[in-house]
Amino acid sequence: MNWQQLLSLKRYGDSQPRLRSQQDELRLGFEVDYDRVIFSQHFRSLQDKTQVIPLSQSGFVHTRLTHSLEVSVVGRSLGRMAGQRILEKHPDLQAAGYKQQDFGAIVAAAALAHDIGNPPFGHSGEKAIGSYFKTELGAGLISTLSPKQQQDLLSYEGNANGYRLLNLDSPGTSGGLRLSYATLGAFIKYPKESLPYRPTKHISQKKYGIFQADLVHFKDVATELGLVNNDSTEETHYRHPLTYLVEAADDICYTIIDFEDGINLGWISEDHALEQLIKLVRDTIRTEVYTQLSTTSERLSYLRSLAINNLITDCISIFMEHEEAILAGNFPHALTDKSKYKAQIEDILSITVDKVYTNEEVVQKEIAGYKILQDILNAVIKASINDFEEMTSSYDQLILKSCKGLRLSGTDKYERILDVCGYVASLTDSKSIALFEVINGKI
Repeated sequence: MNWQQLLSLKRYGDSQPRLRSQQDELRLGFEVDYDRVIFSQHFRSLQDKTQVIPLSQSGFVHTRLTHSLEVSVVGRSLGRMAGQRILEKHPDLQAAGYKQQDFGAIVAAAALAHDIGNPPFGHSGEKAIGSYFKTELGAGLISTLSPKQQQDLLSYEGNANGYRLLNLDSPGTSGGLRLSYATLGAFIKYPKESLPYRPTKHISQKKYGIFQADLVHFKDVATELGLVNNDSTEETHYRHPLTYLVEAADDICYTIIDFEDGINLGWISEDHALEQLIKLVRDTIRTEVYTQLSTTSERLSYLRSLAINNLITDCISIFMEHEEAILAGNFPHALTDKSKYKAQIEDILSITVDKVYTNEEVVQKEIAGYKILQDILNAVIKASINDFEEMTSSYDQLILKSCKGLRLSGTDKYERILDVCGYVASLTDSKSIALFEVINGKI
């Protein structure tokens, strides 16, 4: 892979190349990507979607929206810092007009969108959708699909749904948000299909990131960016190098922020939490400043800032040290996996898992999320398939009328089911509860 190709400004439907040297510095193409994501309907819905603690009424905790905004800020810093060093190493990029803010804008936009395809009720939402197709009713609905189409649904993936949402045609907007291919490339965390599944330790193969319905679009992006591995006997794809920075921004934020939410909720003791954070920043903490802070909020804010800064600086060092391997597709790790702070990160995550992710309140509400989403899927998929086969009942018609924003334009059974899954994934926590209650006659 090479940087000039990886930084392509091309957008879906372009007939002429977009050159960096011809960009309007007041309205840079990569910055337009950020604007298009933040004003999109799907991004705005993240305000009412769970990050970790579903439906929490216990003070401030992060939603998908606040988490995504924070990840984009960290991503912008990572991108600019990496961009400065990449430009020093590759003067041809400077000659072509690229600047360090280009890298920051790409990473920030991709990071802003990184959770845009995630269903309500946190990560349990993905599992709830996939699990539905393992039930007798769900399995029967997909029995005639191809193995790859079935696997798309059985292991439903929010990352793949995110790619689909960003590029899905809607009235008056062919090609969806029409983000630059560089930003789309940085967004694709797992550049592979759901099948074949071959266990590997490479971080880019951990999950899949492309539905069968979006494969043609993805291959166009991959070809433009040079993500195709021509040395392989099979068609495989490299991960865009800037994806490592998007992933690092996410890893940094959920390591620190989910931990902080646990403290704010009183699930993690303040003394124990501050002790863990101090271990992460002991090389940069200013004791004379810290001792003057009198509240938990002040101490957390100070330590959070230092911790995030330390992790950003460390990840950039790792990224640049392994830049050649990353460009060759031969770096199989997340950047934080190679961090000098790995032990401290693991300690913090271990506490978060024990005190937050498996907290009784979280578990109970995730269980409720399974029931809510699977009941909605059952009703809406049946109605959509009956509509496709021109066999709708009066009940089906009422269900479809109640699902504002549901696409009914799929050209086959697979796309119809995928569109329903996308619709359910686009619901907010509160909207999914309201629809569940209607379906179950609780009005």
